[in-house]
Amino acid sequence: MESGWSITRAAREVGVNRRTGLDWCRGVRKVNNTRIHPGGRVVDSGAAARYLTSMTGPAEVVISDRYLCLDERLAIADGLINKLTLTAIAAGIGKNKSTVSREVRAHSIEGLYLPYQAHRDAAAARARPKASKLVTDAALRDRVELGLERKLSPEQISNRLVKDFPDDESMRVSHETIYQALYFQARGGLKREVQTALRTGRTRRQPQRQPGQRRHRFVDEMIMISERPAEAEDRAVPGHWEGDLIMGENNQSAIATLVERATRYTMLVHLPGGHDAEQVRDGLIATMQTLPEHLRGSLTWDQGSEMARHKQFTIATDIAVYFCDPHSPWQRGTNENTNGLLRQYFPKGTDLSVHGPADLEHVAQELNARPRKTLDWDTPAERLRDLLTT
Repeated sequence: MESGWSITRAAREVGVNRRTGLDWCRGVRKVNNTRIHPGGRVVDSGAAARYLTSMTGPAEVVISDRYLCLDERLAIADGLINKLTLTAIAAGIGKNKSTVSREVRAHSIEGLYLPYQAHRDAAAARARPKASKLVTDAALRDRVELGLERKLSPEQISNRLVKDFPDDESMRVSHETIYQALYFQARGGLKREVQTALRTGRTRRQPQRQPGQRRHRFVDEMIMISERPAEAEDRAVPGHWEGDLIMGENNQSAIATLVERATRYTMLVHLPGGHDAEQVRDGLIATMQTLPEHLRGSLTWDQGSEMARHKQFTIATDIAVYFCDPHSPWQRGTNENTNGLLRQYFPKGTDLSVHGPADLEHVAQELNARPRKTLDWDTPAERLRDLLTT
């Protein structure tokens, strides 16, 4: 951040959550579920509201940093009395200026901001869990259960209630409330025997998404190939690699292949323990760490599940991983071509686990000793040697 990076970029670089990075910048310490601010304020992310005793007396427990605490409201009142600007007050308590502005506007009476009254009003207005309408209204619940037994959908039930009871506002329930009662035990209210009455037969809810919105492939955010630097795209700078797995019989065994885009130099990664995300991560880390730093620029891979630990690989090797678009093997054309050559040594439908590290090294050396037309009939080994000796 001292170099001008944003907090988001800096946090991603060192492999931590953005909020953790903000805490470090603000001097906030985290102990289990408790976050301790430099000024002594304690933020407890648990639901329990309690006071902790310290050297300076009881410290207020705040549900979340999203909410102003009493100390911050008192600081706002002091700032207004001393005629400080809202910007200065916000900076003093570590909040945005708009937060302070809304607070003062909402809790001022005849131009006077009252911090204790504001704190009580905010606590009273905060949302509280309440029982589902289907739990508290027996007549409405019976009507919904009747509809489900007739194989009506929640949306049909909700809209039919308006027609059947036009003058009874108590006989109103949204289809979302019915779904909540069906799918979530905490919402409850409906008989167990009608919980399988939906036409889909599902007893668990499926996540919804907007049209055109893609699901995230991995927990860690992917960097797509469109963001890969131009130097990797035009092969002007060496050190940018493409990778993939070649699979054995019934997908029971695999070998990871790595090809350097500028020199076409190939490395093969032995995966004796399987080809899940952890095994592939460890194998790639061990192989890439044998390279000098200037040959560790980036790695391009498809969206296979074996790269689910790509963030950990990047942290260990300082190599950014870029992912191809779905069903786009041409975006890793060099690697695809090399995999075709490797099938001369590792035919499809064979058990690849019989090949040990020495076998893989022998095959890689043979492949790297082949003259290539695209290299003006130099070999990949010669091109890599030139890079290492210059």
